[in-house]
Amino acid sequence: MSFRSRITHSAVALTLALASARAQRVEITADAAVAKAPVTGRVFVFFASTADREPRLQGGSYGGSVPFFGLDVEQWRTTTPAVVDAKVLGFPFESLAQLPAGDYYAQAMLVPYTKFARADGHVIWVHNDQWEGQSFNRSPGNLVSDVQRVHWDPKSRTAVALKLVRTLPPVTVPPDTKWVKRIKIKSELLSKFWGQPMYIGATVLLPKGFDEEPTRRYPAIYIQGHFGLGAPFSFTEQSGSETAEQRAARLLTSAREPGWMFARDWTSDNFPRMVAITWQHPTPYYDDSYAVNSVNNGPYQDALLTELVPLLEKQFRLIPESNARFLTGGSTGGWECAALQIQRPDFFGGGWCLYPDPVDFHRNQLVDNYGDTNAFVPNGALPPIPERFMSRTPEGQPLVTQRQMSQLEAVLGSKARSGQQFDAWDAAYGPIGDDGYPKRLWDRRTGTIDKSAVAWWRDKGYDLTDNLVRNWSKNGPALAGKMHVYVGDMDNYYLNLAVYRMENAAAKLENPKANFTFEYGRPMKPHGWQPMTNAEMVRMMDAFRSAHTVRP
Repeated sequence: MSFRSRITHSAVALTLALASARAQRVEITADAAVAKAPVTGRVFVFFASTADREPRLQGGSYGGSVPFFGLDVEQWRTTTPAVVDAKVLGFPFESLAQLPAGDYYAQAMLVPYTKFARADGHVIWVHNDQWEGQSFNRSPGNLVSDVQRVHWDPKSRTAVALKLVRTLPPVTVPPDTKWVKRIKIKSELLSKFWGQPMYIGATVLLPKGFDEEPTRRYPAIYIQGHFGLGAPFSFTEQSGSETAEQRAARLLTSAREPGWMFARDWTSDNFPRMVAITWQHPTPYYDDSYAVNSVNNGPYQDALLTELVPLLEKQFRLIPESNARFLTGGSTGGWECAALQIQRPDFFGGGWCLYPDPVDFHRNQLVDNYGDTNAFVPNGALPPIPERFMSRTPEGQPLVTQRQMSQLEAVLGSKARSGQQFDAWDAAYGPIGDDGYPKRLWDRRTGTIDKSAVAWWRDKGYDLTDNLVRNWSKNGPALAGKMHVYVGDMDNYYLNLAVYRMENAAAKLENPKANFTFEYGRPMKPHGWQPMTNAEMVRMMDAFRSAHTVRP
């Protein structure tokens, strides 16, 4: 950090310290009926201008969050107030001292953490997912206050008092139907790593005739993505309709069809008979493990492929062969699709990977992990310093900066416990810090990149382009022709930039040639674009399998 930066940050710290001494604050306690013992976790307070939804449901995102503030508590005796004052970091305002005076709807919330004594010897406190997918403001077991109308005056010395009075209820899992089945299992591998029971699961979409043909076996489509309990491909048994205007609007950004339209194809007589499966594998750091083995998350890839897949193959009569296992998914799921296919070409028969998270860390969105020294500003930038963005509109209008997103994550959780994107990558790809928590690739407040974390991300094989090239002599014969990657040319998160680099690297591979497919939506196709409907993609998989099946 430069001398000038040190002065600036010192001045800000002094300003906030003085403001804290004279500003209004929030004091949070809990009713004894909902908090009978000391609690470790994170306390939040939200300020909303409307009460159409609870304030906690209006906060926590980078796209229009109401002001909120977060504070760690350790073994908190909840009759003693937890104080949120001007020194506590917030988003989008850094401090309560910056919150404009006025009337607000205020609400407090506590996210409790669980103590994990891991097999690697580290003892940490992290939020244990309750099968909601690390949704911080909806997680079962969270304590929340009633919504209270308050007048806020930063110059007032009085305190706003909020009391946690209720516990959020358990998740309601949708019931099984003729077409959709759900399973959830205790993973022995993950339970051993984390030191207590850990669970993974799947939602299964059955093909037409599954019950009527009890000896028939089926290929499987593994759909990767964020945690969810809905049916694969958004399959819905309800009928629907689509106007010409709705169809035109949909095709401007994506060819994906509505769930009812996909269901119409899936249940028709002439559609390929396959089983579609989504995995559930939330970790204590994110709603999804990225389907890799990780020193922070544990052996999730091993658990999925050696515990969950064999169970699915037995229970749903799946063909246990690589040429009968296909992958797809978008965004996070697009990266997982690519990672599983590249890392395990012996296990999977082809990946249709949609708008994947960065597959080349020379373009980690707009950050070059290897060449940049700071995630927030380009190397050598001079005042006025241009901020680096992490999202944009399809027209190119910048939306959110790396610094702003990092601030949001810092408010949502210390020690990589925000449950958000950057922390998810640190947990999945990064080394363990001295304190037992993931070592962050960059400091959330300064943006300084840790080159030891950069090296770990690459050397452990999470830079998929580097992994592809380094291991081509070993994996090439089993991997050639199996990768199909699709992304819009104006992806909202700049994900097309890394795909360009992977395509260039793949084109140079020899013995055998990679023979991968790369396709870019143009013009101005955003995040979420794909060139085919889901039904068309299933037909492509079926045709690919037929073309690559070795017949006697």
